[in-house]
Amino acid sequence: MGERVVILGAAGRDFHNFNVVYRDNSEDVVVAFTATQIPNIDGRIYPSELSGSNYPNGIPILDESELEKLIRMERIDTAVFSYSDVSYEQVMRLASRVGAAGASFKLLAPSKTMIKSSVPVVAVCATRTGCGKSQTSRKVAGILKAAGKRVVLVRHPMPYGDLAKQAVQRFAEVEDLVKHDCTIEEREEYEPIIVAGHVVYAGVDYEAILREAEREADVVIWDGGNNDSPFFKPDLFLTVTDPHRADHPKRFYPGGLNLRMADVVVINKIDTASPEDVDCARQVIHELNPTATVVDAASPIFVENGEQIRGKKVLVVEDGPTLTHGGMKQGAGMVAARKYGAAAVVDPRPFAVNSISETYEKYPDAGPILPAMGYGKEQTADLEATINRSEADVVVIGTPIDLRRVVKIEKPSVRVRYELEEIGEPRLADVLTQFLGKN
Repeated sequence: MGERVVILGAAGRDFHNFNVVYRDNSEDVVVAFTATQIPNIDGRIYPSELSGSNYPNGIPILDESELEKLIRMERIDTAVFSYSDVSYEQVMRLASRVGAAGASFKLLAPSKTMIKSSVPVVAVCATRTGCGKSQTSRKVAGILKAAGKRVVLVRHPMPYGDLAKQAVQRFAEVEDLVKHDCTIEEREEYEPIIVAGHVVYAGVDYEAILREAEREADVVIWDGGNNDSPFFKPDLFLTVTDPHRADHPKRFYPGGLNLRMADVVVINKIDTASPEDVDCARQVIHELNPTATVVDAASPIFVENGEQIRGKKVLVVEDGPTLTHGGMKQGAGMVAARKYGAAAVVDPRPFAVNSISETYEKYPDAGPILPAMGYGKEQTADLEATINRSEADVVVIGTPIDLRRVVKIEKPSVRVRYELEEIGEPRLADVLTQFLGKN
């Protein structure tokens, strides 16, 4: 007899683990997925088009709060942990809930879930959300493209819509974002890649996605989400770490795993971190992965019409996941507000409505910055209302995309951009030149 399994997830890693480990496994039975972290992803069905012939009715997706009840009522044998950017304490707290309810708790090794590619793969991962992984992926893509390689990026899943329709998605033009009805969260990841002139794939079924990407790529770049580990087996593994959270690789899952597996570790944000924090980041790298190549880097900001900030009351809007489960206190928008002499930073919490208020309740440390939450049309409308209700003179947009494309901001606004710049040597170009010589 096989096991009765529940997969604990957040609409991404959970579906991948099912696809590669359980979908064609006729012995074990996946009874349900549970969902957390992301709004409005429970209450759905993982559809039969994706779940395969063993699951003709699909698989229900339930809220993680129902976990104990589910384990007892469905006689679950094993709960498989399948999401990212969580503290070790949180992982074990969940393991305790599972064990007390009567089931075993399981973590799948990355090697058990990585798909092998027929072309070389460069994986870009991170130790936490908001380290600067996306700009590093774009930097790597630019270097490889300049070397004459056809490059395709494959982004970690964000399947917040119709799962069957999202099985395999290809984005080559900004119009494709509209075609696929992308949320703000999806746009923040895909749009900068497209604008930089690259093709990006994403979706739900990563075996099918990889096979499509291989058709048009000399090199595939795995662009990881949160601090998740690669879905593809990398030939070169890069991990970005943040000295503002220097010890987090020793305290967060699976960020510490990514640092341990890395061939190259990029210490980003050296320009805004204290020397003590940078030294701590180096010590952590030496302790966990002493043979890794270390690249020093910064994330300088570029501010459109920055003088509009001076002397004004500003509302700072930053990347949502970075402020929520990423745990960062500030981002590029706040750096810009201070650099250009804002008179005050307006606290958005008194003006927050509906789902934005709920976000602050769940993540009370996110204020006094506004996380650009946009996991659906209703939440995007709540974000727009919160911005326009605020008493700010100017809105400082520190999100990866120009938020004004999707939200009507009724106040003057400035946008902050940031890109990766290496400091000293070795540089990523040196690492990638050596990599290309071997592949």
